[in-house]
Amino acid sequence: MATAPSIPDLLSAEFAQNPYPVYAAMREHVPLLWHEAMQSYVVSRYEDVERVFKDKESVFTTDNYSWQLEPVHGKTILQLSGREHAVRRALVAPAFRGSDLQQKFLPVIERNSRELIDAFRGRGSADLVADYATRFPVNVIADMLGLDKADHARFHGWYTTVIAFLGNLAGDPDVAAAGERTRVEFAEYMIPIIQGRREALGDDLLSSLCAAEVDGVRMSDEDIKAFCSLLLAAGGETTDKAIASIFANLLRHPDQLAAVRKDRSLVERAFAETLRYTPPVHMIMRQTAAEVELGGGTVPAGATVTCLIGAANRDGDRYADPDRFDIFREDLATTRAFSAAADHLAFALGRHFCVGALLAKAEVETGVNQLLDAMPDMRLADGFHPDEQGVFTRGPQALPVVFTPIG
Repeated sequence: MATAPSIPDLLSAEFAQNPYPVYAAMREHVPLLWHEAMQSYVVSRYEDVERVFKDKESVFTTDNYSWQLEPVHGKTILQLSGREHAVRRALVAPAFRGSDLQQKFLPVIERNSRELIDAFRGRGSADLVADYATRFPVNVIADMLGLDKADHARFHGWYTTVIAFLGNLAGDPDVAAAGERTRVEFAEYMIPIIQGRREALGDDLLSSLCAAEVDGVRMSDEDIKAFCSLLLAAGGETTDKAIASIFANLLRHPDQLAAVRKDRSLVERAFAETLRYTPPVHMIMRQTAAEVELGGGTVPAGATVTCLIGAANRDGDRYADPDRFDIFREDLATTRAFSAAADHLAFALGRHFCVGALLAKAEVETGVNQLLDAMPDMRLADGFHPDEQGVFTRGPQALPVVFTPIG
């Protein structure tokens, strides 16, 4: 399969600086691209990525996670299929929806957001990334699990190392080794806590995981440790990037920011459009169980397929004027944006739709509302232009704002 020489490589500095023009060229010229260094077929059109995610014939499997995730997390729910996957998902899902989320964990979310905002609301300036976004979701997850928030620096270090491992598309051996060390360190930290919690159950998520049982199946210590590792990495990194990106997008579109300030019901729309326009995760991989036609070509059995979410979410065949940030767009159904029936692809789709989507929604909506309340005249610091960074995951690395302090 030929590649188009005019299209910058996915591992190049040019791509990392601004992938969106590259995505457009790929959708038009090479919707199925073989990437030699990544040893992967890459798809960029919405219909192809949607097809992979919604696969009901088990052609596009998660077998790739045995080498992509297991070295840093252990075996996770994402690697399972069939009844085994359904049972494990049923064990963990209740904490992320319905009464548990609303009654038990929403107060945790609100309290952690207030504590962070109170530290800078009187200053008149803040970096929404360093002072808030990178800390908020990790603190929430630690509180939900009943872990010591004083260990925040360790949690953050672990999950950033894990994300670097997942995004190590060039195969840097030092990055790989650091990721594998994290698995050992996290196990040494978590397994004794899990064993202690089994002896004295509390009202936290970790206790719920220890006690959960479906069809006679319970989670082992290793199962729980792997899920907590996945939760910290996936829940921390994605919510961190989502909050920063929402404000970056709104601050660059003052009319839409003003609309959200005036009508807070639009926060949900702003989040959904951010997930489409600047998704926190830009690529998710699958592995083929059989030869399959995809993107106008043939992918052999046993091949890795990289789905470019960041490209598919800006496909002009799916969205009108896709490179425009517009919280009022009519071709993105907000009511479905946080379910497996979502139009955008930021949470994947189908049976592996993100189990934490509603938790992310609760965190983001709480955070955005509290930040707008604390900084009603928030604006970007003079001369600052928010730039995204990252390839596997992507978002602003800094977002300095100024505002009139409120006591």
